[in-house]
Amino acid sequence: MKTPYKNIYNVLKLNRFIVLAVVVCALLSSTFSIWMVFNTNQKALNSAFAINTDGSIIPLKLVTQKENFRVEALAHLELFNNYFYNIDASNYERNLEKALWLGNSSVDNLYRQKKADGVYNRLLQYSLVQKVLSIGSQIEEKNGVYTFRTVTVFEINRGSITDTYELVSTGNLIAVDRNFPNNPHGLLITNYFEKSLKKLNDEN
Repeated sequence: MKTPYKNIYNVLKLNRFIVLAVVVCALLSSTFSIWMVFNTNQKALNSAFAINTDGSIIPLKLVTQKENFRVEALAHLELFNNYFYNIDASNYERNLEKALWLGNSSVDNLYRQKKADGVYNRLLQYSLVQKVLSIGSQIEEKNGVYTFRTVTVFEINRGSITDTYELVSTGNLIAVDRNFPNNPHGLLITNYFEKSLKKLNDEN
């Protein structure tokens, strides 16, 4: 004759077996997960870095970010130079307004200085046409600070006379929030300075 106590013992034994089975499965699952994470991490370490020209290791994500930044920086500088220097009597106000969105107070101060010097008045008075012929920029990064040097060649058409000039400008670039369509690249020119301006030739 079976007693209730024997049934309780069997139930407890079964419960103990189930608990032990669950614990063992959990340990095996955790071990497998840790191994998978470790293995994935090792593969990532072997494929997520690139070798710089000086032999240093650079994360590929950082390389991609820098490459994208350089492309956008060049486009930003080209856009600014076209707006700021490619002007005539009919478009200078509109172009300069767009250019001021691409730089900080250093650009605004230069604009005000040119305005005070009568540059834009002469543009209107003599119907001058200032046309950008080429824009070449070099960008350097040091300790997270981006500097640029841009050579802009433009001509000023005075009717019967066309003069060609080469302007060298320098400054820095910082990242800001994108503002469409005013600042599509999300960059801002700072410390802008017209370093030199020389006349290349005269065409009669």
